[in-house]
Amino acid sequence: MDIKEYFTRISYQGSYDKPDLATLTDIFQHHIRAVPFENLSIHCGESIELDLEATYNKIVRKNRGGWCMENNHLLSWVLKTLGYNVTLLGSKVYVPEYDAYADEIDHLLLKVVLDDKSFIVDGGFGMAYQIWQPMELISGTDQPQTPGVFRFLEESGVWYLEKVKRKQWVPNQSTSASHSVENEVCRRVYLFTLQPRDIEEFRACNAHLQTAPDSLFVTKSICSLQTTGGLRALVGWKFTEIKYNYGDNMDLVEIRILADEEMEKTLKEKFNITLDKKFVPINTCRLSLF
Repeated sequence: MDIKEYFTRISYQGSYDKPDLATLTDIFQHHIRAVPFENLSIHCGESIELDLEATYNKIVRKNRGGWCMENNHLLSWVLKTLGYNVTLLGSKVYVPEYDAYADEIDHLLLKVVLDDKSFIVDGGFGMAYQIWQPMELISGTDQPQTPGVFRFLEESGVWYLEKVKRKQWVPNQSTSASHSVENEVCRRVYLFTLQPRDIEEFRACNAHLQTAPDSLFVTKSICSLQTTGGLRALVGWKFTEIKYNYGDNMDLVEIRILADEEMEKTLKEKFNITLDKKFVPINTCRLSLF
């Protein structure tokens, strides 16, 4: 594994000799705009491995994306290689349909300590809840970013991430989200503690999420990529493009339903992904990702 090969993959040409916040932010933003959050392997008959070298080969050499345990595991290697103080953390993702957090840890994120300040770095959440900058680990303070206002809340050692949402303008209302989701002002994203984790602790979760019949990742094929001003997402056959803050505190959401024969071209042109095996899209879960 070669750090310069990784930088070529994410089109990063900046300096990296000084492990500071500016460099961290720049590398992070290049990563989320080059490496999709996706679970397409599950829907191509492939398994998702936690081995770092396998993840490196998939993302860096095969121009693929991955989910949290791939993106953030790779990012942890990148940042450690550059001299950053990195710790793996585990979180439980909020499921709005059940108004509850997951029972077990189901998301991997990173804590980076810089100049005695802690930051959360998470390049593996995807969709509209993907942070665009490292977030300082402080409770109760709004941290505005292009996708919206994020903030942490801490209670008895448990940290909660939430995002204040903007209104959405969906020109094609027939394919928009449910009324309740559209009226949602603030979305809880996940909870976590600062207990250090090892990648081995995520093996059961990694296996469960790609095999359990009720897993979001089994019931939805997902591919999302952050852009300079918004995001692109392909969920099942639904292709969505969002432009953040298109109007007065409003995001523009454009939705199109693709035909099967458009899938391969869309993945290549919009996400720079070419799959080795036949992709079978699916979207049988009503959970909103926006």
